[in-house]
Amino acid sequence: MATITVHPEGWKPAKGYANGMIGEGRVLFVGGQIGWTADQVFEAKDFIGQMRQALLNIREVVEAAGGSVADITRLTWYVTDKAEYVAKQAEVGMAYRDVMGYHFPAMTMVVVSALVEDEAKVEIEATAVLS
Repeated sequence: MATITVHPEGWKPAKGYANGMIGEGRVLFVGGQIGWTADQVFEAKDFIGQMRQALLNIREVVEAAGGSVADITRLTWYVTDKAEYVAKQAEVGMAYRDVMGYHFPAMTMVVVSALVEDEAKVEIEATAVLS
């Protein structure tokens, strides 16, 4: 069974996320991914570059488990600079779609004062339902 987006009748359209997702299968919990490479090197110093790398890392973990981007049902984002995130919405959208396509699972964004890795600007965790 593929995942199904849940959108309550009468609600305004969600922009860039889903209000809910339904899936049936094995559940994969992907730990928080930051914007470093598989060698734990920050090649990108900027928010967009780190966000893109974190999403690539998530995609790679999901694919290693036998899934695909379409199986991702939830993303929780932790960002250290809300103003930077808001100011770069167009770039965020382009980088997101470049990695994740037009798949928009349930998402939460949390602003935090810092992340464990000092260079990290974003950390994203995911849940996927694999058939």
